[in-house]
Amino acid sequence: MKIKRVLQGTLTSLNANKLRSGLTILGIVIGVAAVIAMLSIGQGAQNSITSSINSIGTNLLFLSAGSETRFAGGGGFAVARNVRALTMADAQALMDPFQAPAVQAVAPILQGGNISAAANGQTTTTTIYGVTSDYFSMRDEQVSEGAIFNDQQVNIHARVAVIGPDLATTLFGQTTNLTGQTIRINGQSFTIIGILKSKGGTSLGSADNQAIIPLTTARDRVIRRAGTTVDSIYVQATSANTVSEASTQISNIMRLRHRVAVGKEDFSVFNQQDLASTASSIIGVLTIFLGGIAAISLLVGGIGIMNIMLVSVTERTREIGLRKAVGARNRDILIQFLIESLFLSLLGGIIGILLGWLIALIIGQVASASGTSLTPAVSLNAILLATLFSAAVGLFFGIYPARRAAGLEPVEALRYE
Repeated sequence: MKIKRVLQGTLTSLNANKLRSGLTILGIVIGVAAVIAMLSIGQGAQNSITSSINSIGTNLLFLSAGSETRFAGGGGFAVARNVRALTMADAQALMDPFQAPAVQAVAPILQGGNISAAANGQTTTTTIYGVTSDYFSMRDEQVSEGAIFNDQQVNIHARVAVIGPDLATTLFGQTTNLTGQTIRINGQSFTIIGILKSKGGTSLGSADNQAIIPLTTARDRVIRRAGTTVDSIYVQATSANTVSEASTQISNIMRLRHRVAVGKEDFSVFNQQDLASTASSIIGVLTIFLGGIAAISLLVGGIGIMNIMLVSVTERTREIGLRKAVGARNRDILIQFLIESLFLSLLGGIIGILLGWLIALIIGQVASASGTSLTPAVSLNAILLATLFSAAVGLFFGIYPARRAAGLEPVEALRYE
């Protein structure tokens, strides 16, 4: 059987029932579009998070309190959370050049979320960071106006603040000529000495809606943390090549200070690659999960193809009998119906790819308009996966109707009314 004749027969058959064919294709279109959209959004989120983490710097490490210890028991594994607060003394110990030669700088941090900030008759909530002066260089925080605070201002518990441009816009309606203005943070008056340069919104949150104040002032007046405890400690390695060495040195110092053995740590040390890998794994699992749910609609579309092909076999029973009577083989009938099924699924797949790409583009525009850094990425792998899957659905759900058509006896088919 010539391919050209088969294709002509396919188009003639489908054209005879346009509405029915269109509704059948629609099931595949929705399934493929959903898969493409979910995969592209997941890839975009993964790229955004990885970019956000890498933008912090290639030689930063993060020391936080707490770690998980797993042990066997009760027929399974239990998890114990070992927690001991970090302190300023821990941060100072990490600066010892003899014990940690791979460490260049250390910045202890106090953080408070949803803290009230008021000025110029406006009130909002923001994130407060209590830091030392080293924090600015480690995070590459720069000011568009004014200056950052220094060690002396940290030591005297100065009530000064460097604020982000979003916070400045919310409270003052502008981001210029604000140095010297007063802002009330958690009811305490602070003098604005600098406005941070915009970093834009990221998948980790807005970097522009924040206020950075001296660590000592944050402990005494805003976050009010007892003793000398801190939430986390940023550690800068001497270079990107010494990150692993610095991580080992940090762990050794902290084990010694906290008197814990290897495997029983009450702290955790991360670098950008650890954070990026963890985030990518989580996003990957969610993407596969959402893509799997979207793929269910493809199966529903495949069932629709099987249904329409079975109806087509019934309606064309006499035609099949006539074709067999004039010499058509079972293989010819089988190929004819398989190609019709495959044509429906591939056409739906192509339209679905275009629709999925359009949905991803719209979601990206909506995210951009809302200040969220999310750019859906339609990858070639996603397109190939959707195309191959839709083709496989067409073949799988088209085999039974095609075999049923090919197995009809000519005499019985001709007698069918």
